[in-house]
Amino acid sequence: MLKYIVKRLLQMIPMLLILSVIVFLMVRLIPGDPVDIMLGFDVPKDTKEIERERLGLNDPLWEQYVRFLGDILHGDLGTSIFSGKPVMEELANRFPKTLVLAVGGTFVGAAVGILLGIIAAVKHNKLADNIIMVASLITVSTPSFFLALILMLIFCLHFMWLPSIGMNSWQGAILPICTLGATAIGSIARTTRSAMLDVIHQDYIRTSRSRGVPERVVIYVHAFKNALIPILTAVGLRFGGLLAGATLVETVFSIPGVGRFVVDSVSNRDYPAVQGSVLVLATTFVVVNTVVDLLYAAVDPRVKYD
Repeated sequence: MLKYIVKRLLQMIPMLLILSVIVFLMVRLIPGDPVDIMLGFDVPKDTKEIERERLGLNDPLWEQYVRFLGDILHGDLGTSIFSGKPVMEELANRFPKTLVLAVGGTFVGAAVGILLGIIAAVKHNKLADNIIMVASLITVSTPSFFLALILMLIFCLHFMWLPSIGMNSWQGAILPICTLGATAIGSIARTTRSAMLDVIHQDYIRTSRSRGVPERVVIYVHAFKNALIPILTAVGLRFGGLLAGATLVETVFSIPGVGRFVVDSVSNRDYPAVQGSVLVLATTFVVVNTVVDLLYAAVDPRVKYD
């Protein structure tokens, strides 16, 4: 196990290195000059040139990348061009909100999606199965911003039960989490149904039933336990998707999270902010998937990492 953990941690190094190169080049392909956006188009060219020189934007790309990589190795993600604050400080203020949304949305999506997937598998080709599959298709197809607006219209404007903007209290987190969770329910339910259908027709399940084991034990203990690996994979992937894809929800509910920070940074051509934010999100996603891989052995003793 320890050997496998070390191997996965070492694999993260080239992965993140390649990602840093891609992000570094991509942000510089965005049309527009950050100095023009920061100072305005009416500022004299000499003043702009001095600012570009101060920010190091006139240096060759390879020199800018080496400086960027060296700062990362020292734990420095750079300074935001737009706000003048360290990117690490900006992310430290915003990342907890995005993490709460991603964890909450994953929990809601996993709890409801797994339950619906099990019911759909047990009621295979029956009315309940068809209803759940149609509902899951609808949740997967519905854009998160549209669902957020509908929930806001119902619970904020009509019933006035919950706040419509911000996340300053636990009430303010309910609608954003439910919005993200609803988008995850469909995919997790379909994965659970498929995994359960592969298991419940196995010989050992029929043997358990013939021995008089209660149906609830057969389904929720024997079958579900052996179907957990693809379900864990789906949940882990959805967490990464929600972590990086909460931008629209954060925008609709005016939540100052990482996703909204990235969008604002792209609009302002804030190179250090975009680079640092994407790297932090990517590192979190890789770590979560590594943890999911390690959980395989905990849920299925047949999995060996040697």
